[in-house]
Amino acid sequence: MERKEAIEKLRKLIGKELHELAEEYGVTIYRNGKVNKGWAGHVFERYLELPINSAQSPNFGSWELKSIPLRYKRDGTLTFKETMAITMIDPINVIQKEFEESHLLSKLKKIVVVARIVGKDVKEPSYIHSVVEFNLEGEIYDAVKADYDLVRNTIRENGFDYLTGKMGYYIQPRTKGAGHGSNTRAFYARPRFLKLFIKI
Repeated sequence: MERKEAIEKLRKLIGKELHELAEEYGVTIYRNGKVNKGWAGHVFERYLELPINSAQSPNFGSWELKSIPLRYKRDGTLTFKETMAITMIDPINVIQKEFEESHLLSKLKKIVVVARIVGKDVKEPSYIHSVVEFNLEGEIYDAVKADYDLVRNTIRENGFDYLTGKMGYYIQPRTKGAGHGSNTRAFYARPRFLKLFIKI
């Protein structure tokens, strides 16, 4: 299934409740007494009649599916529950590649995002809010390129360990894994980047 077709089909789910869809498509929310972490993505894959992908971020060749949770704050405003992981940072690859050939740009061009409103826990209803793609143009493209170049120059001049989550205006390099002391980093989209495309 091509990306455009997938987006059009996924948009038909806007406003629907995810638990009901999970039941309809035979996706288990709990497994061995624990929450099946990828259950939301599995619902979308079943709906699109695609094989369940064991990878955390289902990849369909020309596009990639991501699910982002939104939540209501106490004052009733809708906000992003968390940042969105885009791709791991391979320091050698980043040093070798300009932004135009980077894994980061390639991933951003592929991603299809399903934003869903969630409750305080997995038992509460979850409604599909929107389906978007990232179109990087003009100032947004330049700003993301600047974030990438900052990461690239930091690795080149100071070393991989000098990357911190404080860097980057739209895209930050952050520890992925066991928190402090972890030697892996990934590119994450900050909420201010997500807000450009997901209107909340």
